[in-house]
Amino acid sequence: MGCSGRLPSEGNFIAIQSYKHDGSLHRTWRDTMVLKANDNSLIGCNNHTLVTEDNGRHWVTREPAIVYFHKKYWFNVVAMLQNDGIVYYCNLASPYVLDQEALKYIDYDLDVKVYADGHRKLLDVDEYEAFSKRWHYGSEIDRTLKRNVKILIDWIDNRKGPFSEEFIAIWFNRYLELSR
Repeated sequence: MGCSGRLPSEGNFIAIQSYKHDGSLHRTWRDTMVLKANDNSLIGCNNHTLVTEDNGRHWVTREPAIVYFHKKYWFNVVAMLQNDGIVYYCNLASPYVLDQEALKYIDYDLDVKVYADGHRKLLDVDEYEAFSKRWHYGSEIDRTLKRNVKILIDWIDNRKGPFSEEFIAIWFNRYLELSR
């Protein structure tokens, strides 16, 4: 997973590919509109985006979602704009790389879901433990992920970055402008 020097322009569409630790392709989002891209982060929007699972199953996202990726943090954030509020799905994952093909990252199974009422839940701990043993994540990755869960919880609790309603409003409005 190399990195090309060119950043996608706002309004362009890119694919997103998540992989497992063993290098196998896990899931692909076909068309994510880029809202902002710089050397450290990428913000995009999925809206009725085709998703392909590793078993070949296809589905389409139901509602608009602002996606946030960062090169320093071992998580990415999907803010789903649902009728009753914003629901966040946070993947514990490697920092992303971007090449001509797609934005790519390794999904490390653990997820944090934040419901519209602010309640949060750590998901897939059993899956993480099983894959950690199978693919030998090792103590370094384990420590890094646990440290990043703490950073993520801090962001959620303090409404930092994508967990701020203003952040979501700004970027969803930008998506609407670019969509016209």
